[in-house]
Amino acid sequence: MTEEGNIWQGTPSQWVNFWHFAAALALAAAAIAGGIFFAPAWALLALPLAWAAWRFLVVRCKRYELTTERLRITKGVLNQNIDEVELYRVKDVLMTRPLWMRLTGLATLHLQTSDRSLPSFDIPAIRFATELREKLRAQVEQVRDRKRVREMDFDDTAGGLGDGGDLGDGGDLSAG
Repeated sequence: MTEEGNIWQGTPSQWVNFWHFAAALALAAAAIAGGIFFAPAWALLALPLAWAAWRFLVVRCKRYELTTERLRITKGVLNQNIDEVELYRVKDVLMTRPLWMRLTGLATLHLQTSDRSLPSFDIPAIRFATELREKLRAQVEQVRDRKRVREMDFDDTAGGLGDGGDLGDGGDLSAG
């Protein structure tokens, strides 16, 4: 049996919080402006700052780890959830790079899997996503070869019992 090793680990960029931080900054500016004319409004300054700090922690505490056997997703600031997807269950990887991500050198990987608890998920706003996608693809193939596993998709609409498909015995389902 082979030792499981770490291939890559990372967290999303804080760029995913851009609009949250912008909104917090606008609310903080409004609280400051209100505090100039009405002193109790200064207390409202704590709300957007706490919200921005929370959003920062949510992104900072999200971790993705690619090993030789699985992809592990860790989420949570106070309570932590760890989910794992066996690499041989990865069906498809799509990389998207909208303009703002291209300008910042980031990309998002969208994964489709045959895992029941995590059929699809994103690895958002990461650096060197092209290299990660290639590492992931190569490792998926290596694990499938080692475990002798192949991914097969079946079309539920073609040839099923619901559409009068051939059962090989004339289609008679009655007993007796």
